[in-house]
Amino acid sequence: MKYIIVIGDGMGDYPVDSLRGLTPLEYAATPNLDRLAQKGLIGCVSTVPPGMTPGSDVAIMSLMGYNPKGVLTGRGPLEALAQGVTLSEGDLAFRLNLVTMEWGNYTIIRNHAAGDIPSSEAGQIIQTLTERMPLTKGQSIHQGISYRHVFVWPEAPSGLPSIPPHDYLDKPIDFFLNNQDSKPLADLIRASWPILIDHSVNQSRRSRGLPPANSIWLWGQGRVPKVKTYLDRWGLTGATVSAVDIIRGLGLATGLAPKNVVGATGLLDTNYGGKVEAALEALETGDLVVVHLEAPDEASHQGNLDDKIAAITNLDQKIVGPIIAKLTEKNWPFKMLAACDHYTPIRLKTHSNDPVPFIIYDSTNEKDSGAAGYSENSCAATGLLVEDGPHLANLFFGQPKE
Repeated sequence: MKYIIVIGDGMGDYPVDSLRGLTPLEYAATPNLDRLAQKGLIGCVSTVPPGMTPGSDVAIMSLMGYNPKGVLTGRGPLEALAQGVTLSEGDLAFRLNLVTMEWGNYTIIRNHAAGDIPSSEAGQIIQTLTERMPLTKGQSIHQGISYRHVFVWPEAPSGLPSIPPHDYLDKPIDFFLNNQDSKPLADLIRASWPILIDHSVNQSRRSRGLPPANSIWLWGQGRVPKVKTYLDRWGLTGATVSAVDIIRGLGLATGLAPKNVVGATGLLDTNYGGKVEAALEALETGDLVVVHLEAPDEASHQGNLDDKIAAITNLDQKIVGPIIAKLTEKNWPFKMLAACDHYTPIRLKTHSNDPVPFIIYDSTNEKDSGAAGYSENSCAATGLLVEDGPHLANLFFGQPKE
């Protein structure tokens, strides 16, 4: 049996008036997901344990069958792991975003991704920051992809508060910058401003009408989680396919090898064909592949409804459809879990902790679910609410060996 987990990041949403009261998932053309829903088990699953923030690190770790409660302390160490950064026992790893800041009566984050700055430009900025930031006590900056990078702080002060930048788009964040508890982080953020304000990359971006990467933002700190691997729990080997370091890091932590895909951007223009090819290559030698698409979430953070619908359509027709076709052609029996990790409602532009709709499809055991298709409403209508990720994994993989 081959196992495929397909994650549409932030795909879940609320009804949108301009879509005749439909959600983007209901509105988008998703014939492949719809068929899986009609012939499989559907319901909703709570991916965010009580008291935890509905971030992708928490929700995807849950979807992958692990309980993040008491294990996951932040996304920073997962991204460090994906970048090959070795963390010592006392090291704290932060996510470092390149953001677009606006100063006036208030300090405001206008774009949490610096306009989805390409890695080629981000690399120049990270190099400059590495050379000019007043780093002390072994602090270091490590380049990631696009706006997503890592900051490592050995023996960092305990209890540092941080906030996700995408939760505060277009809102004053002076309350955080001026808070005495967050001063160590705020001082580092402020130190980036004179370095980046007239950086040559930002001069070029402004001349092209693009948002400048004129500030860093530090958040999502934590230490590497220690969990049993898929091999230990279910006797499975496999890989991850994603443009996002957090997924690659989660894979490495759970024993899954990351598959590198040229042209995988995490955006609407990602290399869909390359992701499908990488997934199938992983299944040639392994049992499990986790395929992740970031684009619905990015569109939601920007409030771009058209892009979100396009991203969902592409997930269905450029990833799910081709994977199923190839598996069928190879006559491989397979099970597919398709879901979003969390809601990222267009009207909120940030994550929510609503239970998410899922499909579990078994090619060797098709059944009639009675559903018209795959959506938030059709999955909720079944009345099946799985309490957490580990229970969902039991439905998908079967009981673990542990």
